[in-house]
Amino acid sequence: MKSLDGIVKVAKELPNEISIRDLAAVKVPNRVTEDHIVESVEPVFKSKGNIRLATYFPTVNMRKTAQKSSVDSVACLGMFGTFELQSEVLEVVDSMIDRLRTLSRKSNGKFIAVDLRVEILENKNCHGSGSARAKNCYNAQEIALFLRKVGFDTDTTIYLTQSRWDNSLGVLRDIFPKTYTKERVMPDEKKGKFLESEDSEFEKVIDFHICSQSDVFVPAISGLFYANVAGKRIASGKPQILVPADIPATSAPITNYLSPYVAKRNHLAYSCFC
Repeated sequence: MKSLDGIVKVAKELPNEISIRDLAAVKVPNRVTEDHIVESVEPVFKSKGNIRLATYFPTVNMRKTAQKSSVDSVACLGMFGTFELQSEVLEVVDSMIDRLRTLSRKSNGKFIAVDLRVEILENKNCHGSGSARAKNCYNAQEIALFLRKVGFDTDTTIYLTQSRWDNSLGVLRDIFPKTYTKERVMPDEKKGKFLESEDSEFEKVIDFHICSQSDVFVPAISGLFYANVAGKRIASGKPQILVPADIPATSAPITNYLSPYVAKRNHLAYSCFC
């Protein structure tokens, strides 16, 4: 948070004289405009004195815009230069990545992270209509075939964001035996707090950082998680993001499936670092 010094004051704890119950809630869309702040936020702040900002995402679009804003630099700092993992969470993430790299000895320690969660795949609205390339999610079998057709061999190590093993993932492990979920690579002594807790936020944070640091990221599910990981990877110089598709041929060039965020350089992150 020190990176915000001189830009905004950040209090570690809520001041005693302020009660959460007395705070006026103001909804603020992601990538808020200056006009919205002037019209919808400032009047409430001036009237109430203290407000609580509730961010929402009207769209998962993270593409950069042609129009520049005076708040762009602050937005970039907030997204990519502000927060760091707590030491205990960082320790868990590092140990899981080390474990994955150890399991990937035959591929020089490299591994693929795939955002594939069974509960979302089971959603009846998961697969959109239209052409095969327009689908918004892919199941385990489709991911397995995609990875094979773009050239990954069967010894490739794959990390799934799915927390625990599900029988529907068996087809992926049949082709790629080194396929693991969190329960297989997380240290046993950490599972009680980070895997078996009712709070799933820890799992989301762990997935975000592992997917951001993997050698290749494959979003089997299109959405905000994909967009955020893409931004972090671009900011970290890791543009290896492959968007899956149904490939009718037996093979295809891997470059055909590079994420549009990278191929077209249209992610918001490029406005911050390029």
